[in-house]
Amino acid sequence: MVRGEILQMLREEAGRYVSGEEASRRLNVSRTAIWKHIRALRQDGYDIEAHPRLGYRLCRAPDLLLPAEIKARLTTKKMGRAIAYFRRVESTNNEAKALAAAGCPEGQIVVAEEQSVGRGRLSRGWFSPFARGVWFTIVLRPPFSPQEAPKCTLLAAVAVCRAIRRATGVACGIKWPNDILYDGRKLVGILTEMSAEMDAINHIVIGIGINVNIGADDFPPELRGLATSLSLAAGRPFSRLELFLAVLAELERVYGQAVTDGFATVLDEWRGESVTLGRTVDVIGPGRRFSGKALDIDADGALLVQTDGGMERVLAGDVSIRTPERGAK
Repeated sequence: MVRGEILQMLREEAGRYVSGEEASRRLNVSRTAIWKHIRALRQDGYDIEAHPRLGYRLCRAPDLLLPAEIKARLTTKKMGRAIAYFRRVESTNNEAKALAAAGCPEGQIVVAEEQSVGRGRLSRGWFSPFARGVWFTIVLRPPFSPQEAPKCTLLAAVAVCRAIRRATGVACGIKWPNDILYDGRKLVGILTEMSAEMDAINHIVIGIGINVNIGADDFPPELRGLATSLSLAAGRPFSRLELFLAVLAELERVYGQAVTDGFATVLDEWRGESVTLGRTVDVIGPGRRFSGKALDIDADGALLVQTDGGMERVLAGDVSIRTPERGAK
């Protein structure tokens, strides 16, 4: 608490010095305590200049998704108000499921600088290097029926796609159901998991991984032709914090819309962001494979694929988009 108050005080001074005596008086703690907190903030990566006569001033904040940085600029009413932060964790989804089972509030986020066992759809791993992306999970407690839960995945994809465009200007699109691509390569993965009873959802956790400032040579060899990052797409690095705040704001907007009005508008927004519809796709589903033209999604979020044998309705599986230059993606 005191550490966050020190940061807020230094920010308010906009680069001017705050003496140790003034900080001690304003926060009602000893000057020794102020110095210890300043030292801890420096260890977190804050560039704080200390002058023996003038005091302290904040020169630069680190490119880390620290709770104090998030809370200082958060514009949402619910999303991200409760934060669990890790420098390194196996999986933010695993941590979020434990918090959700223990009764954490809706909008709780679990954010990590690095994941050692990040997970994507269909039990695939997710490359999550330290401070190069946005790796987080959010907990929802929606009033929907369990049958509607899969549409939360589409909802999240819409929110993230909109936030990326708003914060970075990168023109990306959604591959059914929730991968976000740039130039045929993956920028974002989303993993949704649910705890429910027969007629009610206990909670949903949505894990989101966004490749932000990852260089081409940073990706493992097996991912270099499949994945990309926002910095590679735009030719410049981006603030992870700015992007993260935009994602939380868009999630609150789109989720609130679904809770109030249902999913019809969300599904229309998904169609507008889709890079799947109108394309020839290869589908690998439970016990079957087929190809056809992706025409639409229905009211349940299922992909409708026209094949030689008729219309196929895809609720689960792996969908690849065929492109003449690169084959299926």
